[in-house]
Amino acid sequence: MTPTPLARLFAMAYRLLVDGLHERLAERGWTGVRPAFGFVLLQLAPGSATLRDLTAALGTSKQAVSQLVDDMVSAGYATRAAHPADARARTVALTPRGRDLLAAVEDIYRELEAGWADVVGAGAVAQLRTTLDTALRAAHDGTLPTIRPGP
Repeated sequence: MTPTPLARLFAMAYRLLVDGLHERLAERGWTGVRPAFGFVLLQLAPGSATLRDLTAALGTSKQAVSQLVDDMVSAGYATRAAHPADARARTVALTPRGRDLLAAVEDIYRELEAGWADVVGAGAVAQLRTTLDTALRAAHDGTLPTIRPGP
């Protein structure tokens, strides 16, 4: 039997984790959270960013990012403000509700990983994380690449 290609296994694992995340978010009252919100949450975790920064980081159109940010602002997860140094630009930042959502996401991912550890062992999960981290950094000049939405 031919081994399943890694790309296919990664795609299945990604889908399993994201679906599990959104099921648990809904169970905890976080309704209406779109998967695409996660990409913006991660970009804004360190602090505010401009739409131009978000567009570059996410690799999508300015219109798509603007609509996504509008949806997050409407849901209370993000806010827009005037850029302190450029009157033409606006910054986007997480609100306290957005930070709470990000914390919930991180908690749920820890729970999902613990479920994997129950199946294959904590050591195997730790080794998988180390292996993937090493491979990704080697392919990206020592840093982890930005997580982007799919095509």
